[in-house]
Amino acid sequence: MKILVTGGLGFIGSHTVVELQNEGYEVVIIDDCSNSSEKVLDGITSISGKTPLFEKIDLKERSKVEDFFKRHADVQGVIHFAASKAVGESVEKPLLYYENNIGTLVYLLKELAAKNKASFIFSSSCTVYGQADKMPITESAPVKQAESPYGNTKQMGEEIISDTCKVNANLNAIALRYFNPMGAHPSVQIGELPIGVPQNLVPFITQTGAGLREELSVFGDDYPTPDGTCVRDYIYVVDLAKAHVLALKRLLEGKNTENYEVFNVGTGKGSTVLEVIQSFERVSGKKLNYKIVDRRAGDITSAYADTTKANEVLGWKSQYSLDEAMKSAWDWEQKIRS
Repeated sequence: MKILVTGGLGFIGSHTVVELQNEGYEVVIIDDCSNSSEKVLDGITSISGKTPLFEKIDLKERSKVEDFFKRHADVQGVIHFAASKAVGESVEKPLLYYENNIGTLVYLLKELAAKNKASFIFSSSCTVYGQADKMPITESAPVKQAESPYGNTKQMGEEIISDTCKVNANLNAIALRYFNPMGAHPSVQIGELPIGVPQNLVPFITQTGAGLREELSVFGDDYPTPDGTCVRDYIYVVDLAKAHVLALKRLLEGKNTENYEVFNVGTGKGSTVLEVIQSFERVSGKKLNYKIVDRRAGDITSAYADTTKANEVLGWKSQYSLDEAMKSAWDWEQKIRS
């Protein structure tokens, strides 16, 4: 069974390709390599023993998307990761984000809606909840006004998929709302490769630990949390990748109860920024150079998942602890710097 993974050379995409191939799916990757590298294919191959098909396509070029689906008419499912994802950049370049994250989604859905049957997994985000009223966050929590164009593209993306599914009974879709992915594959063959300054906390920590960055800024220690720093739900990337495979199987096997469903994907446990730093110090044996600075605009106090629905309905549960995930991130950082 052939599955298309857009953005399949990226951080979460590459780990998901590995899990799909381990389950026997034939995978074809589309990636424009704007935030990834073709070298990731070597890592995927070395882990799974199989090289996925790869096409370097910019999904903003509609004619190329149409041509792809003509040539790969046997694609039965799509896992859609390809998107721009830097919150700060989205504020500065909103039109780039709307074109790249919304336009490409529309082109893909047009192709899938024309099929007799199609399954679609959407890479969404807990950013759709904003600062939720209650912790942990359930899927029924209200979607708040987005804090950034990036967050807005995830909200709009979900609405576009939902509206499309309402009028296309042949299209089945699941949106997975991720919390904070981290880590690297245990083989240390693939991992997070941020271009420029990392947008996420964990690669910033590991780069600081490796001496690439002088110090880590901790934005605020006066939040109403156990130690005053922000709380997030950090999920190991391989656990997250496995959730995609289970979501896809749910659709392919017709086990979904509606043709558009939403699931949170997290650990169900919140960790403060200082707890994440302490985790790094435990697994690396190094003291991290960090400094408390002023709060950062747009940061929410706390966000962690209620994972009951994913646990009970998808049959998925996170397996790795924060320390295990952090150890893999540190192993990966040391490998790419050696």
